[in-house]
Amino acid sequence: MKKYMSIFIMGLIFMLTFQSEASALMDEKKVNQAQKIIAVPNSVLTITKENTYPNPAQDLPKLQPSELTQSLIETSKVKIENPDLIRMLNETTVNSTPFAIGYRAIIYLGQWPLNYESSETSPNWEYQKINTNYFDNRGGNAPYQIHYVQEAQKMIRGGLTAKVPNTEDVKKMMLLKAMDKSGLPLSFDTIIGAGTKKDHKYNIPPKRLGYLYGYAPAINEKGKVTYGEVYLMLKGNKKMIIIKNVTSQGVGAWIPIQDHVSFGFFASERPR
Repeated sequence: MKKYMSIFIMGLIFMLTFQSEASALMDEKKVNQAQKIIAVPNSVLTITKENTYPNPAQDLPKLQPSELTQSLIETSKVKIENPDLIRMLNETTVNSTPFAIGYRAIIYLGQWPLNYESSETSPNWEYQKINTNYFDNRGGNAPYQIHYVQEAQKMIRGGLTAKVPNTEDVKKMMLLKAMDKSGLPLSFDTIIGAGTKKDHKYNIPPKRLGYLYGYAPAINEKGKVTYGEVYLMLKGNKKMIIIKNVTSQGVGAWIPIQDHVSFGFFASERPR
């Protein structure tokens, strides 16, 4: 009886230890996921509701591969993430036949950027200066309050930092990865409309000039894109993807943060 009781206790201790370790791993995973989200400083404010120019949301959901596409992707030795290539494979139909013994065909699908691997996702909160609000309070005897008013419409453009093949495909993959890692609304092109306002007040002391600068923030995304020649092989009843002439290339991009403005306020005795 004591022998069985000892075995039971040892088993119980093992289960509790396993659950504790599993819980610790889950907590560590949550921490790692939380670290992916970039913290926005207090000087950066969202203008989604205030923006007089309605920017379209950059919703780029990950395209789900069909059953056939998924089975083909799993045969590839190189990871395939390009949504346009996945879309083309989704539109592909290959019918099997019991008389396919000895049948073989190789179909060239072209050279594609297959995947993008991110190495760094970092913000520049003052990527581009877009506005200056100013007031001269040197003749005043009391503080004067100013707030942000966009004086002219501004378009903020991002883009790749170097030329690479299949630019648009690469930009889509980089945008998806940067949005996932930063947790911020991103777009390669965004507009801030004239007359956009924010009620947050900034005090200019007497005998001072006040300057409120507005900046468009952006994400600097860096990583590596992998290219390859894609072939669809049909051999009997088997279907597979073969990748040849695989190459990798470093790539970087600036991607503006949509509907966000970073503010810098200065009060000085002399004009800046």
